[in-house]
Amino acid sequence: MNITEQAAMALAVQLLGQRNVLKDHAITQARVLVEAELKGHPSHGLQRLPRVLKRIERGLIDPRTEGEGRWRSGVILDVDGQSGLGPVVAMAALRRLDERIGASGMALAAIRNNNHLGMLAYYVEQIAAGGRIGIAMSSSEALVHPYGGTRAMLGTNPIAIAVPTTGRPLVLDLATSTVSMGKIHYHAANGRPIPPGWARDADGLPTTDAARATKGAIAPFGGAKGYGLGIAIELLVAALAGSALAPDIRGTLDDQSICNKGDVLIAIDALAAPDLAGRLADYLDAVRASPAADPDHPVSVPGDGADRRRQASLSRGFDVEPQLWDELNALSLSASSVH
Repeated sequence: MNITEQAAMALAVQLLGQRNVLKDHAITQARVLVEAELKGHPSHGLQRLPRVLKRIERGLIDPRTEGEGRWRSGVILDVDGQSGLGPVVAMAALRRLDERIGASGMALAAIRNNNHLGMLAYYVEQIAAGGRIGIAMSSSEALVHPYGGTRAMLGTNPIAIAVPTTGRPLVLDLATSTVSMGKIHYHAANGRPIPPGWARDADGLPTTDAARATKGAIAPFGGAKGYGLGIAIELLVAALAGSALAPDIRGTLDDQSICNKGDVLIAIDALAAPDLAGRLADYLDAVRASPAADPDHPVSVPGDGADRRRQASLSRGFDVEPQLWDELNALSLSASSVH
């Protein structure tokens, strides 16, 4: 069914508010979920809201904290998320970085004890909107098997990078797995098979059954290269944030455990010359204008597709599975039971 941005935001904010989430915090959490829907990534959208609500109800998320930070050094902010809402803690950390970056040229937040951030592109876009380079990384439960292996040992360990230009910033957002586990859960929830090569089941065997894949391991993207990048992010996030490593991480995909993964957010004032933003924009346009292998599919750069989908969704709405929308509305009707 087709849903407008306004309807999705209103329902999400209402559901969160009914569970004692501060109004500003509810808007922040809802915005990250709805932005994922607008950009065509439902695996990181409203599908995750029922779990967030349940985690609040069970005391696994503190709906009122923004976390607590201290400057470990001149440019590194050490953040204890205090089990807050992931986007709320992350945005509070970005505000702290913004206060510090003017003097140093860069600043980094290392976050532990925080809940799921959602789509990382959202945060680096906020940094790029201020004319700065943004980098974000997160760890997760062991969901990815090593290159040449069959057992889940690494997180999906996404990374996002945004570089400002005089036009739309370049925005790269990818998991170091072939897909996110959220996307596999989305297929499983809707009874859809997954493509060959995405995952193995609990016995280590290749599978196209999404439900079996949720109990198994996802493949690293690009073979050994994706595996190498994933394990580097695994160690980098744990080293900076002091968070758990993948086999011991819980809480991003369940409503039973305290979340103990890590996040790293970096903001850099690094445009080396006054005209550089324009040169970067010209270069991206030149890449787009380069010869396409298929004339019906022009060359694009990272972020173009998400931007097109967002613009279309803002004007025409976006599709939500009817059963999910019904579930969310039912949670609103039963909200009095959570007080």
